[in-house]
Formats: sequence, structure tokens, C-alpha cells
Amino acid sequence: MILNLTETDAALIVASYFIGSVPFGFLIAKLLRIGDLRKLGSGNIGATNVLRLGGKKLGVVTLLLDAGKGAIAVFLARKFASDPKIMMDLSCFCGGAAVIGHIFPLWLKFKGGKGVATTFAVLLTLYWPLGLMAIFVWLATFFFTKISSLSAILAMIATPTLALYFSDKIGYEVVYLSFFTGILVIVRHHSNIQRLVQGEENRIV
Repeated sequence: MILNLTETDAALIVASYFIGSVPFGFLIAKLLRIGDLRKLGSGNIGATNVLRLGGKKLGVVTLLLDAGKGAIAVFLARKFASDPKIMMDLSCFCGGAAVIGHIFPLWLKFKGGKGVATTFAVLLTLYWPLGLMAIFVWLATFFFTKISSLSAILAMIATPTLALYFSDKIGYEVVYLSFFTGILVIVRHHSNIQRLVQGEENRIV
């Protein structure tokens, strides 16, 4: 499939990275004078840290904006793909690029968020039943544990299996994407995993 990409398709993938790299949480905290999120709380620029430092409303706004980046990337691929035959492949590439952009933003020296909201939005936009089931795993885990990081990790572990279940409807491209983004998100949670093992991870109550 990569050999069939046109310049337009390649440009869409690059644009998706830059869309994903917009650090909304960081910008919101700066604009509202909360401070540099990289030096406050967990040091993460995502919605959970914004919630802890700026309250629920700002946390929700950040969550929606970070999710929107993934949805926009997939939408652009579907709208402007050079060939309908590669639309799903290109959508997966663009969605993955948006997640990479969020985790490794150029503007913050490649030190960004953890990619959970953006990944969920990509999955929802690609195939909403898969996205909903992934979010359900997150919600169910969070209901019992109140630990956002553990909820994200378990959701990322479950997502490839869920994608494989739907593979006859969506193809294996989404399965590969879910493996890729799942690994990225889990690795990005390495410090949280260490705290979970030590029983020191913070809960959201």
C-alpha cells in the first residue's frame, strides 16, 4: 500500500502528525496561568494532569480537544484520499500519525502526552463499535480502581483483541494500528507502571 501513496496522501499523513502535535493541555495551562504542565503534577500535558491542576471543566475541555485531533486526522484521510481503495489504509496511517504527534510533539522537543484520548478518538472514527468497546474497558476499570493510568493500560491491551474480533468488517489494518498505538501508549506509561507495581499510583476521586 505504501508504494501506492500519492504526494497528497503523504501530505495528509504529515499534516496529521502536526495536527496531533498541537499541545492543547500545555497551551490551556499557559493561557490560564496554571503554569508549565511539564513541571507540575505528574508532568504530563494531557487531560488527567489538567484535571488535577485546573479542575474538571478544563480537564474535559483538554480531553475533547486531544480527542478531536485523532478524529480530524481520520476525517481528512477519508475526505481527501487519492483513491477510495486505500482510504482505510490511509485513515490508519493518519490516525497513527496523530497519536505519534500527540506523544512526540515537535513543539515540545518531542515530549508530549500519553495518547489515550487521541487513540480512542481514532478508533471511534475508524469503526465506532471498536472505539466504544475500548472506552468501555477504560470506564469499567476506572469504576473499580479510580486509577486513570491502569484503565488506559488495560484498554490498550484489550484493543488489539477487540480489533481482531471485528477484522472481518474493518480489515487487518486497524488491528495493526491498534497494536502499534497500544504499544506506544503503554510504553509512554512506563513511570505509571512503576508506581502501580510499588502501589504508589495516584487515584482520581
